Amino acid sequence: MGTLTDIAGEAGVSEATVSRVLNDKPGVSEGARQAVLVALDVLGFERPAKLRRRSGGLVGLVVPELDNPIFPAFAQVIEDALARRRYTPVLCTQSPGGISEDEYVESLLDHGVAGIIFVSGRHADTSADHERYRSLVERGMPVAFINGYAEDVDAPFLSTDDAAAMELAVAHLVQLGHRRIGLATGPARFVPSRRKRAGFARALQRLLDLSDDEAVSWVEEGLFTVEGGAAAARSLVERGATGIVCASDLMAMGAVRGVRDLGLAVPDDVSVVGFDDSILIGFLDPPLTTVRQPVQPMCAAAVAAVADAIAGEPIPPKEYMFKPELVVRRSTGPGPGSAT
Repeated sequence: MGTLTDIAGEAGVSEATVSRVLNDKPGVSEGARQAVLVALDVLGFERPAKLRRRSGGLVGLVVPELDNPIFPAFAQVIEDALARRRYTPVLCTQSPGGISEDEYVESLLDHGVAGIIFVSGRHADTSADHERYRSLVERGMPVAFINGYAEDVDAPFLSTDDAAAMELAVAHLVQLGHRRIGLATGPARFVPSRRKRAGFARALQRLLDLSDDEAVSWVEEGLFTVEGGAAAARSLVERGATGIVCASDLMAMGAVRGVRDLGLAVPDDVSVVGFDDSILIGFLDPPLTTVRQPVQPMCAAAVAAVADAIAGEPIPPKEYMFKPELVVRRSTGPGPGSAT
């Protein structure tokens, strides 16, 4: 191994600190310890065996296809949180016509995972069979679920408050002077879609004094895709909408396209609000106003729930709601005739 002087110089710490780290002695801050370990890597030295932290085990992570940038965001944060707890993540990504969630679970069990985290899986689909989840719980497998809820499964669920998200989006558009506001959302069988629809309708009733039937009439269902957002936007705009709230950033990207297909501009003619605040959304033309999902705290809570259960201290099996945040950019502007 190189000299203490070389390592200390690279790490920016004293030789005494390097010595304490290499001998796994106490009295060193985590920051200094990491600096020394990084210095070893940079200088090409092998870390002493006593410093190689052993994995706490494998933890499965099941996410939908990665075309929607919000899912890689969830995956990265969860993987980082697991690594900090010394668990090794096993990522399973689904795609249409590919390996099913049940098949992934079987594979994860065959690999002896200590726990599994599901993101927007079958637990978000009210038409899906949840027997697989119940069997995992019954066998004592630590599990946690993000975005979706199945009341027949006794496990922790971590969800963005979709109703609060719709309240934020609609209130923003109303404040800008919009009075004809539509919602572009996904199929009603999904829990987040149902909650967004209900929250959107309540917001219109409260803020614009619409009846329930009037409010619901401004909901346009489609696919959670760019194409689905474009189709929904064209329909809403043709009915007179000047503001559109979308159930995902992908749908919002499509909504912008749909508005432009009609020869109109965003936000001069129609304002668009997304949902997720996924990576690069702020760099669109125009940068997208959106409702940010609290990805970091949700993922931290999911990892903590699984880690606690692995340690024999499970948290109560219920749903935990996380508050979203409105991020205002340039895809929203004053409504027609508004002086806002």
